[in-house]
Parts: sequence; C-alpha cells; structure tokens
Amino acid sequence: MQIHIDKNPDELAAHAARWITVVINETLKSGDRFTIALSGGSTPQKLHKMLAADPLRTEIDWSKIHVFWGDERGVPFADERNNARMAFETLLNKVPVPKEQIHIMDTTIDAGESALKYDALLHTYFDGQPHTFDLVLLGMGDDGHTLSLFPGQPVVHEKEKWADAFFLQQQDMFRITITAPVVNKAAHVAFLAAGKGKADTLKAVLEGPYVPDTYPSQQIRPEKGELHWFVDEEAASQLKKNQSSV
Repeated sequence: MQIHIDKNPDELAAHAARWITVVINETLKSGDRFTIALSGGSTPQKLHKMLAADPLRTEIDWSKIHVFWGDERGVPFADERNNARMAFETLLNKVPVPKEQIHIMDTTIDAGESALKYDALLHTYFDGQPHTFDLVLLGMGDDGHTLSLFPGQPVVHEKEKWADAFFLQQQDMFRITITAPVVNKAAHVAFLAAGKGKADTLKAVLEGPYVPDTYPSQQIRPEKGELHWFVDEEAASQLKKNQSSV
C-alpha cells in the first residue's frame, strides 16, 4: 500500500490525475484496452476536470478506454445525484471515449436486475484475464463506506457476486454496486479522500483493527494489485504512519 499526501484537495486531484495518466499509458504499452471503474463524490469531480483538460487530455488515448462505475444510486440519469451523470458532465462529454465502451449501471430497470446485468458484463470482460479492472477509483465516506458497501450491510461480506443491489433504508433508495471480490482482483486500486471529516475514519481504516462491518473500506485488499491512497493533509492529520510520495 502506498499513501500519497498532498496539501489540499486541488493538489490531491492533480497528483492523482498525473498518476492515472502514467498508469494508463504504461498499461497500453502492452495491451489494447484500459478498463477503469469511476466513483461518485466531489473529489473525483476535480480529478475528472483535470483529466479532461490539456495537457493530460491529449496524453491519453481515449479510444482505448473502457469505462465502468463502482456504484450507482437508484435514481434516473437526469437526477443530479446520479453518479454516471456527474461523470458525463465532468469528463465523458469532453473526451472521445467510444460510446459502446461506456458501461453505465441501468437505473431504468429493477435494481436487482440491473446488478445481474452488470455482473454478467463484468464476467464477459474479465473471465480468464490475469486481473479484472486495470484501475478502480474509490472514495471513502466519513462513515468508512466505499462503493455502496455501507456499515452493517450484508453486501460488505459478499464473496461470490461481482455486482449486487439492495435498498438502503437511511437514504430511502436502492443502491447498485460492484463488490469487494471484483475490486480485489484489479491491477490498481486508488482511494481519494480529503477533508477533516475523513481524518478519524482514515486512521481507523488504515491503522486500527480489522472491523469491516464498521469500516467497509477495510474490505478492499487487492490480492495481487497495487493499493494507493491519495489524501490531503487534513484527512491524513491523525495518521501515525505517514509516507508521502510524489
């Protein structure tokens, strides 16, 4: 695991964007596609905008990028809370990724059916491959959740399904999510976390005991791939074991 600590959210996003560009270009030297799972939240918005702007925009071969999502809220694409909508507005409408290589989670159908379709899609892409995604981008909530793996939910302990859906009572909505097993088979996994509100949780996730029912982000443990945390100084303020890399 590598922890990258930047001064503020803007520098964090710039650092992550540069790193992602390098990972994409290194991967494409020996392959003809790059598969990435996007996340929602405010920090990825900054990241997306940097990837969509020069100079990074012109350094990436977008024709070889295949886009997926880590999770989705059970709301229409037109809803501002929809993760796919955010990604289109901040990134995908600005870069030339072929439409057939963009795989949104369908919120026009039953959430369970949507999860089954996504699970099947992932197996179509990754069965028989040395790893699943080339890169999974993740956020972490103040409560320690990542993807739609929320504290106390059975999906936190899913071992077989690569995608699942459930009704989240506290949000009064369905959530569709990929699961820890498919993420842990990825080549690269990167968390982005910023702000004081993340500090105590980040310390617990990285330095505390393993209690995934309380801190589901602890379930993300790549089997063979790299795990990176891009955090700002506020989020890292409670960590004892800091290691910053450029």
